[in-house]
Amino acid sequence: MCGNNMSVPLLSEAAIVSGSERETAAVIFLHGLGDTGRGWAETMSSIRLPYVKYICPHAPSIRVELNRGLIMPSWFNLMGLTPDAKEDDPGIKRASESIKAVIEHEIKNGIPSHRIILGGFSQGGALSLYTALTSHHKLGGVIALSCWLPLHKTFPQAANSSGNKDVSFLMCHGDRDPLVPMEFGMMTAEKLKTIINPARVNFKTYQGMQHSSCSSVSDLAPKQTLLKMCLSHTCIQSLRITELCLSLWDVVGSMLQIDGGQMNVIVLITSE
Repeated sequence: MCGNNMSVPLLSEAAIVSGSERETAAVIFLHGLGDTGRGWAETMSSIRLPYVKYICPHAPSIRVELNRGLIMPSWFNLMGLTPDAKEDDPGIKRASESIKAVIEHEIKNGIPSHRIILGGFSQGGALSLYTALTSHHKLGGVIALSCWLPLHKTFPQAANSSGNKDVSFLMCHGDRDPLVPMEFGMMTAEKLKTIINPARVNFKTYQGMQHSSCSSVSDLAPKQTLLKMCLSHTCIQSLRITELCLSLWDVVGSMLQIDGGQMNVIVLITSE
């Protein structure tokens, strides 16, 4: 692919797993508070598809009020993790624009927007939701893990020009999450149903899972005309296997694996 990454600040230092063949699809995945994209990129590189480009940007280091003003990687400032907590309006919008710049860059490099999957974990998942809902580009789908919708009071008006009102949104949440309570995730899913086609919102809970502490085994199930994303999730803590199917444009399947301190999402996309 052509294009100058230096023209997009997040791409100049992002952890990127390039395709070994002509890249016809991309996955943009955003890490959580205090993390970087390196761990996610390492996971992607171990299971990469040759025609998919995996982009795992690093958030800038800023002061975070929620963590006593400590400087750490954060997409925007956090004052609290409750539905009525004060929010960093300009910071959230600024971060969203930086992700949209990454999307624009990939489109200019020849990857259609409908073959770009946007996702994230925790604060990264929150930013992926906000970005998708305020982007005019129709994406391939959105994967939001253990997160919430920032600036939720500005919706549905903020999504008036969104190109993703009929795109599949998958939300996953552990029912014992102490940082972002499952109830907050459920409220977000219900809010999403007032913004986009409610049939496109899929909220899945995992028994015994906290913010990130579980293991999984996945099973791919490609479909033909109506492409499906199928997940099999085995939680060792609860010894329970659940299966989930979510329609996504041009997606054949996905694995969801949670390993220690992070969730690893592997999205498989058809080559054409």
